[in-house]
This record gives sequence, C-alpha cells and structure tokens, in this order.
Amino acid sequence: MKKNMGIFDRALRIIIAIVLAVLIYLGEFSGTTAIILGIVAAVFLLTSLMSYCPLYSLVGLKTCASKKK
Repeated sequence: MKKNMGIFDRALRIIIAIVLAVLIYLGEFSGTTAIILGIVAAVFLLTSLMSYCPLYSLVGLKTCASKKK
C-alpha cells in the first residue's frame, strides 16, 4: 500500500475520530447511531495512522506530497 493521504487529511480524521469518541462517551449518541459512529471513528483513526485510504485509491485521489526520485 502506497501512502495516499497528506498531513492535513490525517490530522482532520484524527480530530474527527476523537470528537466522535468523546461524544459517544458523554452519551450524546446511543444505540445503533453510537455503534455506527464508533465504527466511523475507528476507520478514520486506522486510515490516519496508516496514511492510506482505500476510497482514495478507488477514485484516484492522492493528497500527500509526492517525493522526487
């Protein structure tokens, strides 16, 4: 897997994941909504840590800076 996420995308996804986790923890969401948002938060965190988004690959999007060889 080649990296396809830039630093801004990664930081934004981590912030969104943290916000969702806090809102779920505080009880702002419950039931099925909390489960779905928890999964979204986990996916955002995982893709941020790996710097790779499968959806970006499908649509041909790459937001990371390319290194010259």
